[in-house]
Amino acid sequence: ENLDVVARPGPWNKQAVWSLFPRLQERRGHYGDQLSGGEQQMLAIGRALMTNPALLLLDEPLEGLAPIVAQEVAQSVRQMMQQGGITAVVVEQHPIVALQMTTQAIVLERGRICLRAASDELARDPSRLESLLGVV
Repeated sequence: ENLDVVARPGPWNKQAVWSLFPRLQERRGHYGDQLSGGEQQMLAIGRALMTNPALLLLDEPLEGLAPIVAQEVAQSVRQMMQQGGITAVVVEQHPIVALQMTTQAIVLERGRICLRAASDELARDPSRLESLLGVV
């Protein structure tokens, strides 16, 4: 019901969401409050996809998730963008993970763009990561 209630015509339907998040199909008979935090996040992303948006905004989609579940969700988001023909803006507090999920990176400082680069290029440049984001 969580997926059906927002469904709009387009390529993202229940089968496509279940293909992206197989765990949701396994738990399809459960209520939303009976799902784990990671499964609830998968459901929230799946529900957004069911509207068949032109652009998907993901604000810290991995926050509060166990590392193994965060990795699963990150991989699904990456797959969704690569194979699903959807553009997503991902805001994530873990820059290394964000770079792995995306193709383009934009670093903002005080609301201004201070860097725009290919994600893989930035990920391969530890000195730049350290100077811009304080991470290696």
